[in-house]
Amino acid sequence: MAAKKVLLRFSSDRISQPIVYRLIKDFNLTFNILKAAIRPDDEGEMVLEIAGDLKNYKKGIAYLKESGVEVLDTAKKIIKEEERCYQCSACTGVCPSGAISIDRSTMLVSFNPEKCIVCELCVGTCPSRAMQVHIK
Repeated sequence: MAAKKVLLRFSSDRISQPIVYRLIKDFNLTFNILKAAIRPDDEGEMVLEIAGDLKNYKKGIAYLKESGVEVLDTAKKIIKEEERCYQCSACTGVCPSGAISIDRSTMLVSFNPEKCIVCELCVGTCPSRAMQVHIK
């Protein structure tokens, strides 16, 4: 079973179409919407974690591309630069996914990139700029 996070970009003419729904119906894939910003009469972006059989996953991704959706293999990710972090914990309060937490045994800020939904809230909150956007 394949499970991957992808960033989808929709043009304004694709927003009203049930493109993502077809991943379930036609390709037997499941998905979790990690982040979505869709504005009517504009473009939209979604970060999805898509899971299913590898063969169906590849077919589903091909379908998205054929439908005019830009598919990026989570082009952005958040990294924590440990040497810059001075453990103020400001980032822990804004993280909606629980990717950033305080390890109670050490009282150090811990970052789990697997839980990160790339919302970038921590980046703007971090006074030492230890939380950074990394573009592949």
